[in-house]
Amino acid sequence: MTADPASVHFKDGRLYVARPAYDRYFAECEAVILLRQDKDLLVLPVRHAASGGYMLKIRNVAGDRVVSAADFFRDQGLDDDTAWQGSYSWCERQGGLRLYELFLM
Repeated sequence: MTADPASVHFKDGRLYVARPAYDRYFAECEAVILLRQDKDLLVLPVRHAASGGYMLKIRNVAGDRVVSAADFFRDQGLDDDTAWQGSYSWCERQGGLRLYELFLM
């Protein structure tokens, strides 16, 4: 598990992914699918943007990314002012990044 909150964090209905985390987990992906799994969030890379999902938009010149998904998070019961900085790891079995206990707030 990774506990570097600066790499991947959530606030204001957006998922923020720092460039090193993007390069490691989502290199060359333009979109992701968000799936709630009990108290965790699974972020799955989408290799072809035409397949759907939420766009991984470039946030700044450093290449950090942001996923604007307030509608998804509201549907899951998270308020717009909710913030999360916790542990995450790559899940080989499901082929995505698991953010632990995002839905415990």
